[in-house]
Amino acid sequence: MDFTKSENQTMIENMIRDFGKKEIDPHKRRWDDEQIFPLTLFQKLGELGLMGILVPEEYGGSGMGYHEYVTAIVELGKICGGIGLSVAAHNSLCTNHILTFGSDQQKQHYLPKLASGEWVGAWGLTEHNTGSDAGGMLRTAVRDGEHYVLNGTKNFITHGKSGEVAVIIVR
Repeated sequence: MDFTKSENQTMIENMIRDFGKKEIDPHKRRWDDEQIFPLTLFQKLGELGLMGILVPEEYGGSGMGYHEYVTAIVELGKICGGIGLSVAAHNSLCTNHILTFGSDQQKQHYLPKLASGEWVGAWGLTEHNTGSDAGGMLRTAVRDGEHYVLNGTKNFITHGKSGEVAVIIVR
C-alpha cells in the first residue's frame, strides 16, 4: 500500500496550519478555560469545506475521501485536540450517519447545512446504565404513524448543547 501524501493532502495540511495560526491558536486557551464552544469557528471551518469533507458535492460537501479526512483531523488535532475531536464527531458521528443511512429527503434537508458549518451535528449513544455499549442500551424508538417516539434518556451527548441536529442511537 502506498502511503505517499497526495498533493491534495499537502494543500489541506497547509490550509489548516495557516487557518489554525490565525483562527485557533490565539483563542484556544480562553475557549478551554471558559468552556466556550466557538460556533463561529465551525462556520469558518465549513467555509473551508472541513465540516462536510466526506459529503458529496451534490449535498454541498467537499466530496473528498478518507485520506483527506484523516489528514484534516490530524492537522486540526495538532493545533487543538478539542477542535479536531469536534470536527471528527460532527463529520463521522452525525453527518456520516445521515449520509449513509438517511433517506434522500433527509440528506437534502440536513447535509447542506451540516456541510457548510451552519449547523453542528450531535450524537447520542451513551446511557446512564450501559455507557457506550450499544448492544446493552435500553432506550427504544416506537413507530407512531409516519414518525417514531423515542423513549428513555441519554447522557453525555456529543455536541448536545451546541448541535442543531442529533443522531440518536436507540433500539
